[in-house]
Amino acid sequence: MKKNDYSFFSAVIILILLGVLYVTLMPRWNASTEGPLSEFSAARAMRHIKEMAKAPHYVGSENHKNVAAYLEKELQQLGLETTTQQGTTLTDWGNLVHSKNILARIKGSGRGKALLLLSHYDSAPHSASLGASDDASGVATILEGVRAFLHNKTPHQNDIIIVFTDAEELGLNGAALFVTEHAWAKEIGVALNFEARGTAGPGYMLMEVNRGNAQMVEAFAAAGVSHPVSNSLMYSIYKMMPNDTDLTVLRSYGNIPGFNFAFIDDHFNYHTAQDDYAHLRPETIAHQGSYLMPLLKHLSSTDLSQLDTQGDRVYFNTPLGFFHYPFAWNVPLLVIAAVLFVFFVFIGLGKRTLHLPEIFKGFLPLLGAVVLAGALAFFGWKLLRGIYPQYDDILQGFTYNGHAYIGAFVLLSVSVCFLCYAKTKTEAQISNQAVAPLLLWILLNLALVLFLPGAGFFILPVLFGLLMLGYYVVTQKINPWINLLLGVPALFILAPFIVMFPIGLGLKILAGSAVLTVLLFALLLPVFATFSRKLLWTFVTFLCAVGCLVYAHLNADYAPGKAKPNSLLYVYDADKEKADWATYDQNLDEWTKIYLGDNPTGAGHLNHLSLFSKYGSKFTYANNAMVRDIPEPTVEFLKDSVVGKYRWVKIKITPNRKVNRYDIFANERMVLHNLKANGAQDLEQKGSQFRRKDNKLLSYYVVDNAPLVFEFMTPKATALDLQLMESSFDLTTNPEFAMEKRKNWMIPTPFVLNDAVVLIKKIKPAPKVAIAVPVPKNFSYQANATRDTIPDPDAMPEAMTP
Repeated sequence: MKKNDYSFFSAVIILILLGVLYVTLMPRWNASTEGPLSEFSAARAMRHIKEMAKAPHYVGSENHKNVAAYLEKELQQLGLETTTQQGTTLTDWGNLVHSKNILARIKGSGRGKALLLLSHYDSAPHSASLGASDDASGVATILEGVRAFLHNKTPHQNDIIIVFTDAEELGLNGAALFVTEHAWAKEIGVALNFEARGTAGPGYMLMEVNRGNAQMVEAFAAAGVSHPVSNSLMYSIYKMMPNDTDLTVLRSYGNIPGFNFAFIDDHFNYHTAQDDYAHLRPETIAHQGSYLMPLLKHLSSTDLSQLDTQGDRVYFNTPLGFFHYPFAWNVPLLVIAAVLFVFFVFIGLGKRTLHLPEIFKGFLPLLGAVVLAGALAFFGWKLLRGIYPQYDDILQGFTYNGHAYIGAFVLLSVSVCFLCYAKTKTEAQISNQAVAPLLLWILLNLALVLFLPGAGFFILPVLFGLLMLGYYVVTQKINPWINLLLGVPALFILAPFIVMFPIGLGLKILAGSAVLTVLLFALLLPVFATFSRKLLWTFVTFLCAVGCLVYAHLNADYAPGKAKPNSLLYVYDADKEKADWATYDQNLDEWTKIYLGDNPTGAGHLNHLSLFSKYGSKFTYANNAMVRDIPEPTVEFLKDSVVGKYRWVKIKITPNRKVNRYDIFANERMVLHNLKANGAQDLEQKGSQFRRKDNKLLSYYVVDNAPLVFEFMTPKATALDLQLMESSFDLTTNPEFAMEKRKNWMIPTPFVLNDAVVLIKKIKPAPKVAIAVPVPKNFSYQANATRDTIPDPDAMPEAMTP
């Protein structure tokens, strides 16, 4: 075969392999058809989603109650007896809320540990999110999976517990309530939690364990999942990051291991008004079902008492299956690779098929391609953000045309590689220059073994790359077809990360994808370097990259379904009798300018109160607003006494309008002890002192306009410096304001307090003289002390949690 023909056909084969990789990630056919009742049906699950996602259903909204009632009814129609669990929790996020969990139980024939099916039914507040993916998709997956399981009368030994948690979006409060107060939590062996951080793409499996993952991985493999998408690198990274799913709470407080299943593509819809039925992909729901059904069958009849044990396993998926092996193999595999590398290089030098000067020359195109491709992606993305400032409006960090940018910079990196290796033509040059990337990959794997052992499977493509070198050293010839075959593991194992990283972590990581593209190209140098007319391939891939950039440009503007997020609040300072319009937006639009004007002032005077935001958003602009008649809440000091060296304060705040949220702030110099709010203490409380990161004490999400009652002790010499922020999520519907409607290409910004009428005021006691209460000589802390008998912190044992 002519060299030109080989170049063309090998390129086609590589594209086909990448297509197979993409197609086999998840079920892609018949997702919209119902199918037999004995099988999981994404179409039937989508009907549940459509019903739940008719309107926003955040905690405290009327639709939240409607969704809860719908779920109870659906579980009962499956023949299950439902119960509810209600209570108030204060999580380490500082969020206080009264939650209502919905539970059901399917009895098994044995007496072992139970299997938990878990998902939350509340939607995100502030942004008009309909919660179709997050997390009606998870609830619907469980409802449809349980229906099929019961229809088949599947025999099982373990009890199956179903829990639809509340207030996950606020601070995992429903899960915290369940694991700390419900008796069933102690009976659970493992949990399956279904989540979402986008509206499309495959579901990724991640684990939560306190010790090792070995038994969990083996159980997952034994279940025979048809389309597994997961790897232990994700697991290693996940363990190092602050995690925030319901399963995290179960693991932390109940020592319950579990599997998370979450899809993350189209991340720009996450927590927005575009998290709706129309944007959610049925094939994604089918993929979630393909996890649930085999795991439900397997784990419902498996001993679940020993899943969280010592020992970890490396694991990864390919189109050929799910593979796993012990972490203990990482070092031997690395040693084998190093020995093979030294052996082949030594033999090659001895046979004069390899030459040291040529080997050292191989580092020049490799490092040149790494630096050039990485720099183009890093600075290119910065340049694009300057050209298109609207990209900063999307806090998720992944733009609506983000996939085109991934394609552009990957193709640009391939173009750079062909350019840097344009002069590498002879078989001797190719094989000599292939040594440098092999050495670099071995060193990279050494670092991974030391710091990210879950990525140990990265050594496998290197071993196949060494076989390419070995074949040349032994035969003194390059067989392009054998090299193409040996390159398949590199494509199947490494290529998905090129796309996965920017989708999961945002386009800011494009430089990482560019560098990985170069490293993959270099590892497959015996394949790509045999292409004839590499300058032509440079030009072709460059043109394709330009085509992607043109496509991205044509789709850079906002449109219905790909809407611009914007934010607006009315903030009234009751102490100063002054009001402001305020926004977090970097780029004002025609709607926000109606209230903020063309030349708004800075909003620094509003940022002294530390409102939580996932992406650290602060108010950017403000403008004077007309003072409206907003009824102030009633603030009552139920107690204000001195107990020994401490001042004991108990405050009740009652709303006089329909409100959704209270934020309480205290001067950072105030040291607080024994803080309780509506009878709840911080689940992370250690000792008596209440620990906080900034001036915020708590955020109380109001249900049924119930008042907030909080109490604490502070050294009596400390000045009381408290501030209240009362918010209602009704700015756009409040008749007092008669707001203009957003354009159809606009949506509320997620992850921030938005579309709210906000009142700020100091919390001050009525003028009176504090009464000193004598402390009895034999005073001691009682574990069953009531809320009105808070102890002196000095009398408490250091390690005792009140």
